[in-house]
Amino acid sequence: MTLSAHGGLFSGMFARGGAAPEVSDAAWLAAMLDVEAALAGAQAGIGLVPEEAAAALEEACRPEFFDLAELGCGAAPAGNPVIPLVAALRERVKPALRRFVHYGATSQDINDTAAMLVACRALAPLLADLSACADACARLAGEHRGTVMAGRTVLQHAVPVTFGLKAAGWLSALDRSRAELAELELPVQYGGAAGTLSVLGERGHEVLPRLAAELGLAEPLLPWHTDRTPVARLACALGTASGTLGKIATDVKLLAQTEVGEAAEPSAPGRGGSSAMPHKRNPVGAMSVLACVQRVPGLVASVLAGMVQEHERAAGPWQAEWETLSELLRLTGSAASWLREVLEGLAVDPARMRANLDATRGLPMAEHVVARLGGTPEARGLVDAACARAVDEGLSLREALPAAPGLSLTPQELDAALDPAGYLGSAGTFVDRALAAHLNPPG
Repeated sequence: MTLSAHGGLFSGMFARGGAAPEVSDAAWLAAMLDVEAALAGAQAGIGLVPEEAAAALEEACRPEFFDLAELGCGAAPAGNPVIPLVAALRERVKPALRRFVHYGATSQDINDTAAMLVACRALAPLLADLSACADACARLAGEHRGTVMAGRTVLQHAVPVTFGLKAAGWLSALDRSRAELAELELPVQYGGAAGTLSVLGERGHEVLPRLAAELGLAEPLLPWHTDRTPVARLACALGTASGTLGKIATDVKLLAQTEVGEAAEPSAPGRGGSSAMPHKRNPVGAMSVLACVQRVPGLVASVLAGMVQEHERAAGPWQAEWETLSELLRLTGSAASWLREVLEGLAVDPARMRANLDATRGLPMAEHVVARLGGTPEARGLVDAACARAVDEGLSLREALPAAPGLSLTPQELDAALDPAGYLGSAGTFVDRALAAHLNPPG
């Protein structure tokens, strides 16, 4: 388990996995310094600053040279952490080269590009965990393609499904969420004071492709200081992924209920225990996923609300993004790490699934009986009456149906109509399609 660099009291739940270290204060500082060094390198590449200046900046942009606490203190009166960082950075190069530090840039250029770099680095372990979750679902779907269980709608037994189909649904949603994150374009930001790069004359736009290449980010069409679409798309994609993780965790938690017992999380000494009850085996993984994703929609909403910004530079909405974006990446990454462990060790109980399906004494097969009787309103009325009798008298549907007037099925036909394995429709085909799409994604 990888915890956040600060190792807080709650980090075991909310900062699990590889994304958390990539959004720490130290990671943000490293990203800002990488942007400053890359900017100087890009400018030197087209002759806007001396090669000596770019080399000096690269040497000076080492995180160990800077004190996070001091930068934090300096950020408060300045309004952002880039201003004290640039001041400290200039002190680390000789006076003749200081004018080339942060050349033509504004604080938002560095902060926005660092945000995209932080996101890119945090997404790498998050995407790896999502891939592992999907692989685990693919295995479950294949292994349980024909494992019959009760479908549940509005928390009640519906018609039979298979656990393979349920896992295939998880798989398909995970693959879509992962693809949406992987396909995001995370662009550099470089526009200067008001998006014109006027300090560089008419050559500022030439820096953008070189800066993007230096950092492995996308090149924007133009500066996006108050066009927050890139951040909003990232936030929404994280929100979608979190929702997917939360849906799967909800299913697992419900399947793990004592009264259901159809699946169980992996066990280990001390895992899922209770401070009061020695017998407990709580679904701590699913619980932790849900605790993380519960906080995500509000963070996404904050980012979307912050899109409404003033003119060329914002006062307030932009600044509100910084910690919000870190939280989104950290919580989604933590949820993905938790769910990976849950799915890779999930224990499935097919016998319990069948026993629970049988507990409703054949009633989930009522729809099939209506269909076998022709699907007419009269057939529906006949089966409705038989279901009511079965419930009132504690009978199985098989016991209640022969007494229904007008029943035209032979005993053998009735047995076939009441067989859950014979009423799975296209479940197997849908599992196969999900598996094929997972193994051969588009593009």
